[in-house]
Amino acid sequence: MSSEQPSDNEESEEPRADVLREEDEEDSDEDRGSTRPSSPQAGRESAEKQGSSRLELAADGGTGSGCRGSSDSLFSWICNRTIRRGPFVDPARDHFRTMTRLYKSMSPATDSVNLTTQTHGAVFNLEYSPDGSVLTVACEQTEVLLFDPVSSRHIKTLVEAHEDCVNNIRFLDNRLFATCSDDTTIALWDLRKLNSKVCTLHGHASWVKNIEYDTHTRLLVTSGFDGNVITWDTNRFTEDGCPHKKFFHTRYLMRMRLTPDCSKMLISTSSGYLLILHDLDLTQSLEVGSYRILRARRAPLSTGLSPRNSLEVLTPEIPGERDRGNCITSLQLHPKGWATLLRCSSNMDDQEWTCVYEFQEGAPPRPPVSPRCSLRLTHYIEEANVGRGYIKELCFSPDGRLICSPYGYGVRLLAFDEHCAELTDCMPVRTALLREVRSIYSHSDVVLTSKFSPTHCQFASGCLSGRVALYQPHF
Repeated sequence: MSSEQPSDNEESEEPRADVLREEDEEDSDEDRGSTRPSSPQAGRESAEKQGSSRLELAADGGTGSGCRGSSDSLFSWICNRTIRRGPFVDPARDHFRTMTRLYKSMSPATDSVNLTTQTHGAVFNLEYSPDGSVLTVACEQTEVLLFDPVSSRHIKTLVEAHEDCVNNIRFLDNRLFATCSDDTTIALWDLRKLNSKVCTLHGHASWVKNIEYDTHTRLLVTSGFDGNVITWDTNRFTEDGCPHKKFFHTRYLMRMRLTPDCSKMLISTSSGYLLILHDLDLTQSLEVGSYRILRARRAPLSTGLSPRNSLEVLTPEIPGERDRGNCITSLQLHPKGWATLLRCSSNMDDQEWTCVYEFQEGAPPRPPVSPRCSLRLTHYIEEANVGRGYIKELCFSPDGRLICSPYGYGVRLLAFDEHCAELTDCMPVRTALLREVRSIYSHSDVVLTSKFSPTHCQFASGCLSGRVALYQPHF
């Protein structure tokens, strides 16, 4: 908006401009909830109808002092403006241009320096409650910290949440959450009663590294370095635990994730393999053999529906690693289920990449000698190879347009293009580099984890020395 004062000749026109700007804002809100015109001609017809209806309102319901010439001028202005905006300009693009400016202005909150103590050790995982009201922190020294992310106020410390490192936290709803640990157990907690655990779950034989939750069946799904994926029936939990069974087993297991609709399970391994279970049914256990046998047995995509828990084993393409092995250390899913996000390191641990792979549903079948491959590398970027041996957990923003990736002593915000567009709107024909939106260095040690708030324009990061930083737009 210009800072110049209007002249005397513009006094009669200024109120009308204000009205038009207000109508513009209202129209933009309406446009976001409607579908785009199927053609420019359809957009023009829609614009003329809108202009006509506004003209009738101005003529019939106005102050009574307006003239016909003035109404025609107003109609012409609205009609031309709507036609320009309708078929050629997407109002949502303006919205996300605003979001891009917000994220480019992200800076550490001044109060975030208080999100630390002297006892909890490294920060391994961050998790917001679904309503964004609580931020939980999984710590190296058996503790779980809880904060109010809006005020940066410390709520509570669960001093002895486990007997060893706390690795991962997962909310089942706005009050119930689960934690897992190197002590081989999983614990359930209720935000309304944090003085004691709801129950402790025993079943793994080694470190438990991550937790997922199937909202359809209310099954808790955990994975650990014992190679087991175990399901827990939370519908029947008691103080002594809940029924569980081993769902899947594989060697070298690193991370396990469910897609948002729980139709697939992805498992990453330290040997560079990625396992995908299609048409997932968590009520049926799966027995598997070696990777070589699985790859030989796997049929290509052809006619007919695949069976439940159809297993695909593949080696994702990694830039610069065509002739060398790699380790898939971190695994995340796009919030709309369109893609998977991997953090990969070379076998020599001298290079590290962040890679995005598109799910190719309904892709044409490959030759019979080749296994099914439902992932395609679309974007990547090389990372700072700092903090070797530690897993760096990255994440998508709630809308899936941005990636927050630990980068040395800070974080990077990455996008698929310079406009922070949806992945489906900027899908490259060939593999492309991720675009850096902003880099922020706010830690004095290697950043290990990051997480976006599901409800606020905010994200958090945690580092090896135990500090948690909150980031918000700086105005």
